[in-house]
Parts: sequence; C-alpha cells; structure tokens
Amino acid sequence: MSTSSESEKKGLFGRRKKQRDPANPGRIAQMRQVVRLARRHNPASMWLVAAALVGLAGLGVLAGFLFSGSVLTIILWGLTGLLLGAVLAMFLLGRFAEAAAFDQMRGQPGAIGAVLNTARRGWLMDEQPIAFDPRTQEMVFRTTGRGGVVLVGEGASRKKIERLLDKEQKRHAQIVKGVPIHTFQGGEGEGQLAMEQVTRTLYKLPRRLNKAEILAVRNRLASIGTMASRPPVPKGVDPNNVRPDRRSLRGR
Repeated sequence: MSTSSESEKKGLFGRRKKQRDPANPGRIAQMRQVVRLARRHNPASMWLVAAALVGLAGLGVLAGFLFSGSVLTIILWGLTGLLLGAVLAMFLLGRFAEAAAFDQMRGQPGAIGAVLNTARRGWLMDEQPIAFDPRTQEMVFRTTGRGGVVLVGEGASRKKIERLLDKEQKRHAQIVKGVPIHTFQGGEGEGQLAMEQVTRTLYKLPRRLNKAEILAVRNRLASIGTMASRPPVPKGVDPNNVRPDRRSLRGR
C-alpha cells in the first residue's frame, strides 16, 4: 500500500511531484485571475492593453525606420517599443484590476481596511481594527509609517465615526507623545476619503519617522492592541450598564 501511494506521488525518473498550494497559485494563474477580473469589470480593458502593447511596438519600428532605416536599427527600436509597451500594458492591467476590486469591495464592512493594507513604502498596518462599535458597525483601522500614525474610520454614521476617531486619537497621543497622528474618515461623502484616495493620501504625508522609529512606535502601540488582542467582554455583561459595588467601596 505504501509503495503504490508513493509511486503515485512520483513523476517521471522517480522525481517527486511538487504539491501545488491552492492558497498560493502560480504567477500564470494569478495573471489569469487579474485578466478575468479586469475584463469582467471593463470589457474594453483588454483592447486598451493590446493597443498599448502593439502601439508602442509599432512606434518603435517607425522610429527605427525614420532614424536610420537599417534592419538592425529597426529591430532594436522595435524591441525597445515592445518592452515599453509591455510595461505600459501591465500598468494599465493593474489599474483596471484595481478599479474592479474596489467596485467589488465598495460598501462592504472593512473595505477601507483592505485598501489600507495594500499601502507599501514603509507602511505597516494592523490586520484587525483597533476599535469597533458592535451596535452600529463603526470601526477604526490603524497603520504606522514614515508619516506617523494614521487612523481611518469607517461606518454609516459620520458623527459616530468622528467620536470614535477622537477617542482613539486621544488614547494614542498618550502612548506616542510627539508622533504625528492623522485621522481620516473613509467613505464616498464630502470630506471623506474614498477608496481610490487612501494610498495616495498616505504617500503624500510629510515624512517624520525613520525605520527604527516606526518599529519603536509600533512596539509602544502594542500596549493598546487591536480588537483581536483585547480581552472579550463576558457574556451577559453590558459594559454600558455596569454599576459599582458600593459595599466594597465602603469596606464592608
């Protein structure tokens, strides 16, 4: 039984076949997913990507013909245009796929946090929201980078988000004094931060911290924690309706 099962796992020449992780598909499979997502959202996206690829390659061939006219020059210019077209095509494909992903997430709880997690260039985000109102579904996400600490609130009520952000800003200011703390409201309304503006807003913040300071700030913020790291409220206990034991306060 063991020999037959082992032979099934082995490929040609006795080499063991690699098990493909379904959670980590290959690059070709990822590219297919991106293409399907972009095509589903914008049917004309593939035509635009192809036009960018073929158009720049054609411009390269034309430039080589005008500058020299020799076959070698035309080939070199054509390859240069093809490479530039491939870069432009990949950029357009990424933007189309990003727009499609944003439209799928728009209006769902945690959408702003998912977009905030895509920020790079030294920004480190906490995976779980640091504050959450279970009654009204308002939540606050946190990321730390060279611009300081950024708190982004998300929810239906702008006033409740503002109160939640103010509360968290005061708590953070006590832990990381002197570190810039920026607060934003995520949403589609006036004065709110749309999903497409989240990463651009982070990158535009003035740089105040270096890498070592960012790690130090995150270590200090670990005392605040997130909703996942804080101890849960016991069942049957309403934290908004707790009364003190007056006998114990009087020493009886």
